[in-house]
Amino acid sequence: MNVRSYALVTGAYWAFTITDGALRMLVLLHFAFLGYSPLTLGFLFLLYEFFGVITNLYGGWLGTRFGLRPTLLAGLALQVIALVTLAFVERTWLPWVSVVWVMGSQALSGIAKDLTKMSSKSALKHIVKGDDREGEHTALFKWVAVLTGSKNALKGVGFFVGGALLSGLGFAPALWVMAGGLFVVLCLALALITDQLGGVKKTALGAILSKSAAINRLSLARFFLFGARDIWFVVGLPLYLYEVLGWSFEGVGAFMAAWIIGYGIVQAFAPRLVTGGTSSSRRSVVASARLWALVLLVVTGLIAIATSTGFHPEVSILVGLVLFGVVFAINSAIHSFLVLAYTDEREVALDVGFYYSANAAGRLAGTLLSGLAFLVGGILACLWVSALFLLASWCCSLVLPSIDTSRVKRTAPSS
Repeated sequence: MNVRSYALVTGAYWAFTITDGALRMLVLLHFAFLGYSPLTLGFLFLLYEFFGVITNLYGGWLGTRFGLRPTLLAGLALQVIALVTLAFVERTWLPWVSVVWVMGSQALSGIAKDLTKMSSKSALKHIVKGDDREGEHTALFKWVAVLTGSKNALKGVGFFVGGALLSGLGFAPALWVMAGGLFVVLCLALALITDQLGGVKKTALGAILSKSAAINRLSLARFFLFGARDIWFVVGLPLYLYEVLGWSFEGVGAFMAAWIIGYGIVQAFAPRLVTGGTSSSRRSVVASARLWALVLLVVTGLIAIATSTGFHPEVSILVGLVLFGVVFAINSAIHSFLVLAYTDEREVALDVGFYYSANAAGRLAGTLLSGLAFLVGGILACLWVSALFLLASWCCSLVLPSIDTSRVKRTAPSS
């Protein structure tokens, strides 16, 4: 394995992730404090998620055509621009002007996030190598889990940083501080990351939609999995803590941060939890995907039932959220491994881009439904809609092929 390349790519991704988590918390809490409705808060993130879908589709093609280094650097640069742009929002603006401006800034941030994520995770297919096919799968599962788990832990740190900066500095100064820090990281990445991170291949634009059955099915499962999380996590849960339980900005940020950090830690150890470290178990990762999808569905259903029956609803939700995070982390780690295991190294950016476009589409649907469901029926409505999405994700996991038989011919050739 190329340790230097892995460290540089991971470091850049870490720095970006802290600003991404902090920005999410800053925007949500700042505009909730200004009195924006749950549905409006959901709309603030609409273009962030929408452009994530588009960026992943075309970003994968760009990464295949020009290499992953340019797309990684472009993601960092766009996030700096998004942070600076958002810092100009004034309380004196008309509400609709603020909403449009924030949505535009979030669109830039959404493009930045998915360019950076697609580039970082696709690069692992080129960086991580094993002595044989089984050894490569083992190493890939391990290092994908480390990258993804550490990223999510640092996104939790970002949530805490966002809440703390909002309370300590205010909205605009916090954004300037983050933009300055990320600009330094961009300069370092530009100077230190000299590897192209993958070969350059002339690829037809139509190849972005020509996927194997394995990638299509996994992407659909991913859509429902992340939609289920965001249906109650993006708007419903923070507003429940802030408006219903009366928590402070710092309290909401700290709790969300602790959840994401714990989720990231579990995700980093997911290979050991799933396989037990044995090669025979590694061959049954697809079976594990089906099992853990069902477990997550059951956990969410139990939380919703406990809440709807009035069984200590606050405790049920907070404790249930911890269980949800553990099981969700394992599901996410399995998916992140499978998308790289299913793809060919020459098509990795295209496949990962397509897969994460489904991820972003699920988050888009979850974001909209989170605000709408909370407006209609509070946190309980968010939980039940989430459970429906998880049922769909489990059904998709039932038709995932084995890794060894997954590489079937695509519907359209690249050129």
